[in-house]
Amino acid sequence: MRRRRFIGLLGGAAAWPFAAGAQPAASAKLGILLYSSPTADPQTPVVLRALAELGHREGRTLALAYRYAEGRPERLPDLAADLIETRPDVILAIGGDVAPIAKKTTQTIPIVFITSADPEKQGLVASLARPAGNATGVTFLQDELASKRLELLKEAAGRTSEVGFLWNPDHADNEERDAERAAQALGVRLHRLGVRGAGDFDAAFEAARQARADALYVVSSRQTVLNIDRIVGFAKQARLPLAGGWGAWAKAGGLLSYGPDTADMARRAAAHIDRILRGAKPADLPVEQPTKFQLVINLATARALGLDVSSSLLTRADEVIE
Repeated sequence: MRRRRFIGLLGGAAAWPFAAGAQPAASAKLGILLYSSPTADPQTPVVLRALAELGHREGRTLALAYRYAEGRPERLPDLAADLIETRPDVILAIGGDVAPIAKKTTQTIPIVFITSADPEKQGLVASLARPAGNATGVTFLQDELASKRLELLKEAAGRTSEVGFLWNPDHADNEERDAERAAQALGVRLHRLGVRGAGDFDAAFEAARQARADALYVVSSRQTVLNIDRIVGFAKQARLPLAGGWGAWAKAGGLLSYGPDTADMARRAAAHIDRILRGAKPADLPVEQPTKFQLVINLATARALGLDVSSSLLTRADEVIE
């Protein structure tokens, strides 16, 4: 048995009960490349429900071929190559660390991505408006989000002046640049706390203490979201108001989160897949950016920090956690 085929059996369709081989013949095949697994990835079921609503039902008109790395990114290149061999009509690649691998593996099979990174910087598309190649999709990025998130943090925790800026410098986005511009306007100083891997967090937390940070701004990425409990735990221990983007930062115990409606973005990715299955070319489908945003405030955390969140801010929140 060839090595790639063996990998596919361990981390692909044969290992997952929704495999196409166990289902009736379908008219189209969707390949799905994941960092984690079908049960762990939150976007996958949303995309599949949206596709079903659009008439692409698994086992009837749509077959699925999964390949997933189970949190081991070094497996992704082989899994992507194995997925290509199944000859899918479209590939769904979820994550800014997954989509570039799919793109590198094939320049002919259409790819629809969901990413929190900048697709242009990653080389996935020529531009958001005109992708030009075989890939398109959705990105969680929106330049004004950084300034808005910092403004909300300042409004919720008015004494804030020294903000620990926790981010992955390898994540392709504009958040650092835009947050710095907003910080200058708000009279806030950013202290950059880079985390490229799980081993960097202790040093980043110590740097925040040394800088006497009085708040924490977290840039959402695979690395930070995977360590959400660890980051929120540090913020609680250090009594730091925490603002995060996409991801359950407020629900995990941070002060607030403000970011795109990720379920809405997943549904829009499904719409791209639908159009491609009906004959559209990825090059003609602009990459979509978020238009719906959610503000979640954890009032219990605010009280624990001794913060008096204004009623005007609370009324603007989409969700308030008591």
